[in-house]
Amino acid sequence: MGITKKVTVLAVGLGLVTLSACGSSDGDDASGGGGSRTVTLVSHNSWAVSKDVVAAFEKQSGYKLEVLEDGDAGQAVNKAILTKDNPQGDVLFGVDNTLLSRALDNGLFQPYEAKGSDLVLDAYRVDQDKHRVTPVDTGDVCVNYDKAWFAEHDLTPPKSLDDLAKPAYEDLLVVENAATSSPGLGFLLGTAAEYGDEGWPDYWKKLKANGVKVVDGWEQAYNEEFSGSAGGKKAKADRPLVVSYASSPPAEVVYADPKPKTAPTGVAEGTCFRQVEYAGLLSNARNPEGGKALLDFLVGKQFQEDMPLNMFVYPVLEGAEVPEEFTEFGPQAEDPETMDPAKIAENRDQWVKSWTSLVLK
Repeated sequence: MGITKKVTVLAVGLGLVTLSACGSSDGDDASGGGGSRTVTLVSHNSWAVSKDVVAAFEKQSGYKLEVLEDGDAGQAVNKAILTKDNPQGDVLFGVDNTLLSRALDNGLFQPYEAKGSDLVLDAYRVDQDKHRVTPVDTGDVCVNYDKAWFAEHDLTPPKSLDDLAKPAYEDLLVVENAATSSPGLGFLLGTAAEYGDEGWPDYWKKLKANGVKVVDGWEQAYNEEFSGSAGGKKAKADRPLVVSYASSPPAEVVYADPKPKTAPTGVAEGTCFRQVEYAGLLSNARNPEGGKALLDFLVGKQFQEDMPLNMFVYPVLEGAEVPEEFTEFGPQAEDPETMDPAKIAENRDQWVKSWTSLVLK
């Protein structure tokens, strides 16, 4: 998902980032009650939000928002589990359907039903008996391709997972490590959904024989290895295929100067796997009331409509509008691969272990 997730300019790097100078300082009693007036959000490193939206949250809630960006989604979840007795923040954002069971099984979240969550589209609701997580956004993990490279080499871009294993695409694909990266894991699950429990290892043997390159995370894959990205062009990258998101092409348009009339990258729609991202109130949050206020805000219409052109994901709130340039260049896949969360929970760890042994050794 989190697809920003998707653009380097959106990431401000690791470490604690104060998103607004307004609001009272830590420990101040801004509203007459006790407790901290700062609420801390722990996120993957692609969190992004408009300043006026942050200001609106701070004005409405009385809390100052701080964000701790903690690497890729997989890294952020793993670290949150390791520090759950003394968490780094109050709310964790960015755990997706590929990692959700790991977070829930480790007791990462405490129950809270966010105000307005009844307006979330039914397809994205989970854990409705305990309300430990709140759906926030959705997006598709897909292979992206560099249009100019394929035109220059007079080669038709791949359309399906089967195509990626063909000799014509040898040494062209870069993917993320399924053990450390959310899109990498999503892509692995997509292949398992397509080829079944027994068939996916054979598919990956074919990809490996066809020269697939594996790197740790999305930023390295997309901005350093992929020739179609703005970062890849600067780095003189030589891989015209990358596992990224269906929403990456509009990001390339929105942040280009000057803006092109068409996206420089495309999506192989037959390779997509749908992700949903959630946020939850951490079990030992120091400011649970501030965390609850933040969760209410994340599922509200103002934040939901701010997401598409900031984090390049789709809202989950019924009736939330999506900007035209986002839908024009980054439509959701019509028939993405999906997988029941229970099946992911049952098989994920063993699949990742088998994948690591098969692909990285």
